[in-house]
Amino acid sequence: MKLLFISLGCDKNLVDTEKMLGLLGHEGYSFVDDETVADIIVVNTCCFIGDAKEESINTILDMARMKEEGQCKALIVTGCLAQRYKEEITTEIPEVDAVLGTTSYEEIAKAVKTALGGEKMHVFESIDAPVSPATDRLVTTGGHYAFLKIAEGCDKRCTYCIIPYLRGKFRSVPMEQLIHEAEELAEKGVKELILVAQETTLYGKDLYGEKKLPELLKRLAAIDGIQWIRLQYCYPEEITDELIETIKTEEKICNYLDIPIQHASDAILKRMGRRTNNAQLRELIAKLRREIPDIALRTTLISGFPGETEEDHEILMEFVDEMEFERLGVFAYSAEEDTPAYNFPNHVPDEVKEDRRAEIMELQQDIAFEKSENMKGRVLEVMIEGKVADENAYVGRTYMDSPNVDGLIFVNTGYSLMSGDFARVRVTGALDYDLIGEVEDEFTE
Repeated sequence: MKLLFISLGCDKNLVDTEKMLGLLGHEGYSFVDDETVADIIVVNTCCFIGDAKEESINTILDMARMKEEGQCKALIVTGCLAQRYKEEITTEIPEVDAVLGTTSYEEIAKAVKTALGGEKMHVFESIDAPVSPATDRLVTTGGHYAFLKIAEGCDKRCTYCIIPYLRGKFRSVPMEQLIHEAEELAEKGVKELILVAQETTLYGKDLYGEKKLPELLKRLAAIDGIQWIRLQYCYPEEITDELIETIKTEEKICNYLDIPIQHASDAILKRMGRRTNNAQLRELIAKLRREIPDIALRTTLISGFPGETEEDHEILMEFVDEMEFERLGVFAYSAEEDTPAYNFPNHVPDEVKEDRRAEIMELQQDIAFEKSENMKGRVLEVMIEGKVADENAYVGRTYMDSPNVDGLIFVNTGYSLMSGDFARVRVTGALDYDLIGEVEDEFTE
């Protein structure tokens, strides 16, 4: 039986997808990437913001048509949209044979068998259920890097965010379980671990009574074969001196930190339910740059939050201009039902939200392009991602670049390199957000 798996949304969702693929692989299913030849189609959905919700719904409807018109015999929906709209999916899209909630992915093999047998199946355990033990994942990221999900759920309950209602309270994955999973990934050839969760910096607080991310990082760094460790989703108020020191002193940990701050106006931060203010954010960023001078900082922002005035927007613009983040993304506020902010007064018109988003991105573009120009002459370690067709050139990433969200470096060389190789590259030019470079004489596989 041929199975097509469509994974939508974030990298945390992708980890769930890879675990489901591992479970199905053990059952003997073969995988295809063409819906027209698939006997079974699974859609792992997202609904974090309106655009993600729309993409998930449209994908389910498209696959429902494939079931009507093609050879698909079973259509299964999993993930966040399944959790949030289980009744609607069940009643309004009869082509869907099985629906699994966010804590039920380990039931995927049973769901497939049940659907192929002509029966419907719906599984929704408590969203606060303990995190399931690690399974043998089928890594889909090319084999040289992988995401390691270290926790599930979130306790922050920012007023705009639907995640706690879909993924439950914050639950850390036991450390020994993570070390075992990371060792297995390393044995499969993974060289870069990217640590993800809704909130990575609180890791261990629920299990061990204190934050254990520094200890986890040190133990991961001791694993043979792992060469890079990257941190994402670090809430600013939870970044401790111990964590900064660990990043600074452990050679395998990339000098890269993803800190989603969302805004810089104290009034808006308070309405968002965030735990920091403008002064605290400035202090943290100054400390990070002082302690780790070559650190690359990534952040995400929300434009047009309910009640955001032109003055609030200007405060955010000034903050972005002065902080000079290496990497930055902006989302226009998406009003999500069942969140507190959905019922806030003074919603900002869509056109204004988009105009403000564009203005921030235009400012960040100037900052990013200037930073790229200033990289000329530096020698950086680069992970090779692939070859440029018909050229003696490769595409890769530096420590400053997380896959799929940050920039690339195009590497000219006469060497024959493979995906996952590391090379020392001298930066010779810049191309907007990306860099151009040449391999130095030394390189490592």
